[in-house]
Amino acid sequence: MTIVRDVERFLYDWAPAGLAAEWDNVGLLVGDPEREVRRILTTLDITEAVVEEAIGAGVDLIVSHHPVMNCAWHPVQTLRTDDRQGRILTKLVENRISAICMHTNLDAAEGGVNDVLAKKLGLLNTEYLNEEKIGRVGTLKCELPLVEFTRFVVKSLGCNGLRYTDCGKPVHRVAVGGGACGDYIAQAVALGCDTFVTSDLRYHDFLDTKELNLIDAGHFPTEQVIVPELCRRLQAAFPAASVSTSTSHRCEVIQYCII
Repeated sequence: MTIVRDVERFLYDWAPAGLAAEWDNVGLLVGDPEREVRRILTTLDITEAVVEEAIGAGVDLIVSHHPVMNCAWHPVQTLRTDDRQGRILTKLVENRISAICMHTNLDAAEGGVNDVLAKKLGLLNTEYLNEEKIGRVGTLKCELPLVEFTRFVVKSLGCNGLRYTDCGKPVHRVAVGGGACGDYIAQAVALGCDTFVTSDLRYHDFLDTKELNLIDAGHFPTEQVIVPELCRRLQAAFPAASVSTSTSHRCEVIQYCII
């Protein structure tokens, strides 16, 4: 019999808690560690739609990348059903659905978000972008013009669109950072990259960066790549359980107007 604690232990073996940022909140955040697990749902975020999907499918455990509570953007001080976050947490508890969240520790882990992202974009000979092990740097097999590479990124990650700046260099040595990694632009430059693929870049990131091409491919597309890998690893580790990926949260949230 598999219990919630077994799944958490397996995930921590892959992505140790010590890799998580100090401000982060990872591990089993909701539920009974001793509860039996027959059905697992993997997702990037635990939204209301994902919870309803889990309830309908008889799921015992949701495994997500983004924390469902008490991180930088989801502080929880009350539990009220007239609040979106309160409804999510209340429904999880009422339906005895546990939630394990693996965030920045899974960003940094070997085979985690950034390794999968680098592989998706065809990077070879990868290395860490920084001491925190957030992000990767690698090279393309063949140098590409920037416009051709941006089309490749859109196709590979399923982006609805992207934002980019052209520093006048072709693409060969590339840094990647799943999610919001604009703070690591200087490290990408220092490591001799000509291009940096990440998300959530600010206006002044684009304005002030002259040394490399910046590509903002979106938060969801640059991190959603880990969800199928979560599903695959969990199914291999717990063959008696039914493991699936969310069907209600599998598309980019942001839309682009193309004229």
